[in-house]
Amino acid sequence: MTRILDDRTLNRAALERQLLLERSGMPVLNAVERLVAIQAQEANMPYIGLWTRLEGFHRDDLTSLLYDRSAVRSSILRGTQHMASAADYVWVRPLVQESLLRGRQAAFGRVTRDWDLESLAVEARRLLEGKVLTRPQLGRALAEIWPGRDPQALGWSAQALVSVVHPPPSGTWNTGGATPFALAEEWIGRPLAKESPDRLVRRYLAAFGPASVKDFQMWSGMRRMDAVFEELRPSLRTYGDERGAELFDLPEMSLPDAAAPAPVRFLPAFDNLILAYADRGRMMTDEHRRAVCVGALTKPTLLVDGRVHGIWSLQHDRKGGRAELAVELLAGLPDEEPVRNEAARLLAFAASDADHTLRIVPWSG
Repeated sequence: MTRILDDRTLNRAALERQLLLERSGMPVLNAVERLVAIQAQEANMPYIGLWTRLEGFHRDDLTSLLYDRSAVRSSILRGTQHMASAADYVWVRPLVQESLLRGRQAAFGRVTRDWDLESLAVEARRLLEGKVLTRPQLGRALAEIWPGRDPQALGWSAQALVSVVHPPPSGTWNTGGATPFALAEEWIGRPLAKESPDRLVRRYLAAFGPASVKDFQMWSGMRRMDAVFEELRPSLRTYGDERGAELFDLPEMSLPDAAAPAPVRFLPAFDNLILAYADRGRMMTDEHRRAVCVGALTKPTLLVDGRVHGIWSLQHDRKGGRAELAVELLAGLPDEEPVRNEAARLLAFAASDADHTLRIVPWSG
């Protein structure tokens, strides 16, 4: 008989595998690989995501990995910006290429319908050989080859067609500006590798399982994965959830005690944990999901007892030397002190040079 897992058991399994039941002392690169890839659409997000998971994490710990090329930032899962180890990038990027092309087609398919995309990819690679160009610079250079074409469409199309990474300082703490491109194989120093989807499925389950096929597809951006899971079925363990979905897991992965305490945690916008499932019932109610996931935005979240209890924002006036952390509660707090204590740690990490203010208020809707 199939074992049915309730949401609390699934919640504790996800938190344990995401290093959120207790902060880990593992090396930063190991943690990046444990999570497969970390959302990096905004420069500070991966830093906060690692701070909330690792004991004694410092910003330079991640920045140094980007500079020594052990980790890279690029369009990876779902065609969005992530950080991954260079060792993982070379085989994950080819697996998700189709989802990047779908995103390009959705955004620029009409404008580029008469373009020879293969020629565009060849010219983009040629222009980037031995160089680092920003997306606007690459778009303008390609427009010189094809006058009259939209440079923005050219630059974004090149990003989907060609495997590029974004060298630092782009994507490092508090660093914005135009996105630079470097050919991934040149920057990393090794070729991309063809790999079976099986490997990515197993890595996903180790970091997020137990989970369904739809969950994996939501997280990865890949489609039509039922056959892959069916082929893997003999080597996986299966469960059910309270809503009738079939869940898969690695047989060597144990499930934690559902009664295990879960500490207060602040997760950044677009955190891995929130975006890893099609069914997010293990993390939040449907009502809370509508407050957290608004259009293409996934807001920073506050976890209390392992579940989403609020959303938060941090305003840091570096010139004025002030920082305010505002927490909007979606649910009542059994005890406000643990939230205040963890908020103080976040402020000390993210705005150590400022005077701090914390506001905890009901959600404004």
